[in-house]
Amino acid sequence: MRRPGGWWRTKSTPEKVETYTRWSFHFFGVIEILALGVTAYGRTGAGLATVLCLLVTAHAAVCMLVSSHALDWTLGRRPQPVRMMWTLVAVTAVVAITAVGIAERGPAGEVETAAGSVYGGVMCYGAGVITLGVLGRRRRIAVVGAFALGAGLITFPLEMPALASVVLAGLVLVTGGFLAITSIFSLWLLNAVYALDDAKETRARLAVAEERLRFGRDLHDVMGRNLAVIALKSELAVQLARRGRPEAVEQMIEVQRIAQESQREVRDVVRGYREAALEVELAGARGVLSAAGIVSEVTGETAGLPAEVQSALGWVVREATTNVLRHGDAKKVAVTVRMSEGRVVLTVENDGVAETTGDGSPAGPGGPGGSGLSGLRERLSAVDGTLEAGPVGKGVFRLTAEVPLPAAAAGAALEVAS
Repeated sequence: MRRPGGWWRTKSTPEKVETYTRWSFHFFGVIEILALGVTAYGRTGAGLATVLCLLVTAHAAVCMLVSSHALDWTLGRRPQPVRMMWTLVAVTAVVAITAVGIAERGPAGEVETAAGSVYGGVMCYGAGVITLGVLGRRRRIAVVGAFALGAGLITFPLEMPALASVVLAGLVLVTGGFLAITSIFSLWLLNAVYALDDAKETRARLAVAEERLRFGRDLHDVMGRNLAVIALKSELAVQLARRGRPEAVEQMIEVQRIAQESQREVRDVVRGYREAALEVELAGARGVLSAAGIVSEVTGETAGLPAEVQSALGWVVREATTNVLRHGDAKKVAVTVRMSEGRVVLTVENDGVAETTGDGSPAGPGGPGGSGLSGLRERLSAVDGTLEAGPVGKGVFRLTAEVPLPAAAAGAALEVAS
């Protein structure tokens, strides 16, 4: 069963920033309704106030729709919402002209104030939202300037003084420009977060590619010389066999020996690549986490531990690191190795707790639970070790592995630690 707020925890950091940005734009529409539409009820009669509130609500709804589509366009998910922006321009003009008409022909007094607030407000919000769907600083300035100019021109039927029209146009220019700058900065910040996330993934892929190249280089160094010798001796054996020379048998025996030696060396290379030495895995985990932008802290001594214990705990570090990268949203990971009463205890703790299943394993994308922690328990059981994993606090996930040490190894490890 998904815990409350699980939909938020499953999102990556860029997705969380995108959700926050999108709902911030929607919240601007809510503020428009409350500040311009709802307040009209305290300034004029219920009939005119309802008309003004409905006009503002319609305008706010179109602003929300345009801002959402403009956000998707900025992220490259849909084409530029040109028609919707022109629709917003038309709706803004209709609401503004209607507000002017109400102020001009409606009852004198506070109704003029209510209609004037709606008139100036929709101009400011419209200018700020439309700049989201426009590229280029000059074009955005032109959009805000056009709204400010239009705000001043539409007031002429009201026979307002020229100074008042200029002040109103300046107010629309400043307020609309502020909303535009705020919205554009939000989009810039969102794009920067996505760019940083892509860079982090690229660094992780480069680290994996570098490791593959290292393995390929080691394999080439082992096999290159031996294969060249096998090819030469095989060719020599063929020539000797064609001449009926008995030395051909000796050359083929040598080829067989070199082939067997090559097979053994390849097994050693693969075994060294697949074995998980604790010190090596800790260094590798630190590098991978750093490439992913996660701070890692490693404390404790690993020297003096038996090879089988180091291998088992090395697999724990490898699997824990994989779970942090795949299933969590951690900012910090702490790894601690300590000796306790003839046992070595490895603790991996991170602050990016993920959804968990009944056995404490993070829920992977393919379904609840996974075989990673089950495989670790099998590896640890071979050395009489135990594994515990699960959340230990708000937003904290801890994995603890304990392995008993032989008496001699425990004494040597204690001497190294001291």
